[in-house]
Amino acid sequence: MNGSMSSWLSSNPNVSSVTIALTDVNGSLRGKRVPATHIEGISEGGFRMPFTAAVLDIWGRDIVDNELLFDSGDADGICMPTERGILPCPWTSERSAITQVTLTYEDGKPFLADPRQALAQVVNQFSARGLRPVVATELEFYLTDPSKDIPQPPRTPNTGRRLAVDNVLSVLELNEFSAFLDDVYRACQAQGIPADAAISENGAGQFEINLLHTDDALRAADDAILFKHLVRGVARQHGFAATFMAKPYGDCAGNGLHVHFSILDEQGRNIFDNGAADGTDMLRHAVGGLLATMQENTLVFAPHLNSYRRLRPGAHAPTGVAWGYENRTAAIRIPGGNHKARRIEHRVAGGDTNPYLVLAAILGGALIGIEDQIDPPAPLTGNVYDAEIPSLPLDWLSAIETFQSGPHVTRIFDPLLQTLLVQTKRQELATFLETVTEFEYSSYLEVV
Repeated sequence: MNGSMSSWLSSNPNVSSVTIALTDVNGSLRGKRVPATHIEGISEGGFRMPFTAAVLDIWGRDIVDNELLFDSGDADGICMPTERGILPCPWTSERSAITQVTLTYEDGKPFLADPRQALAQVVNQFSARGLRPVVATELEFYLTDPSKDIPQPPRTPNTGRRLAVDNVLSVLELNEFSAFLDDVYRACQAQGIPADAAISENGAGQFEINLLHTDDALRAADDAILFKHLVRGVARQHGFAATFMAKPYGDCAGNGLHVHFSILDEQGRNIFDNGAADGTDMLRHAVGGLLATMQENTLVFAPHLNSYRRLRPGAHAPTGVAWGYENRTAAIRIPGGNHKARRIEHRVAGGDTNPYLVLAAILGGALIGIEDQIDPPAPLTGNVYDAEIPSLPLDWLSAIETFQSGPHVTRIFDPLLQTLLVQTKRQELATFLETVTEFEYSSYLEVV
């Protein structure tokens, strides 16, 4: 057993089980729960999972056309633990822990359809050029009433009244849910997740918690995955459900995953900083790459049917390919403030996304822009929602087809991941098209 793992278990004798967790293309955790005494050998590749575990649809089903399934005999990959080791899950009734793993082949080569390995490949491309991204994420989620089949805002712990109205930046709402938020912060501290400011967001029962920046992009994505997992667990502990669904309510604000990033050179200097508000040519080239790849990568930023309820004109989420300085209506925003922290904010991704793939798409797009010296169009001011600019794909099928044919996609992602993600999304789309909803029946059955 890895020495640090053995030491951790010795220091936490009350932990009886460990979940070995792999992140699939949808951002769902897949794995095994084993007795704590049985995880010896994990650092030497003693645990295995089929490669197909990284490529399942949203319901956990195998992809019918997946070349990994029958053509290869549904072979196993080697589960290698990340640098994080074992982490406690303090919200569980029986003290348990989790360790994240990533898939490799028998010879140790990375399995590049594993989303974490896909991001690692992009990070390696930066490293080869003496560059290091600095990344921070902002995650939005709703608390809901778990007793309802269709989501409703929760009842407040202090008064028992159901939240009924939007309440942006409400300190009262933060106080009402302080016990829940306190436990979220405690769980983040236990898992080494750098949780920062919490705010009451636009929707009833909606919150945003920011995670502090790190110069380890893989760790930033790990943090986001673990954060989503623990928020759901802590919410259940408090009698709520938590959802990162992009648009749980059709008439309320959606959930986003905003990404802030800068890039350091070998001397630790921010290559976006020129001492002024406009930033360097490197910043503009990075923006150019992000805009050039944004339409092709929309499937990564909006991977589900529900995602396109958020990416709707007038719904306060970016739908056009544009950028601006201090402009939150643009898909790419350059925040103001101290020039030393000059950075890019990418505002397209929903809360329902896979953070590994999102960061790979964003950082990979920026690197393409820097390498190709892509000049962006002029930055926009005012209400970008009303501007005449190229649009993102605004429906799921269009996004699937654009990702499948995008010339930049294979400069960021391995062709196997591109193929498998497209197959996954086509299978999910087919399932939705075969499912007639109650609303369709009530609208059409005896009318048309």
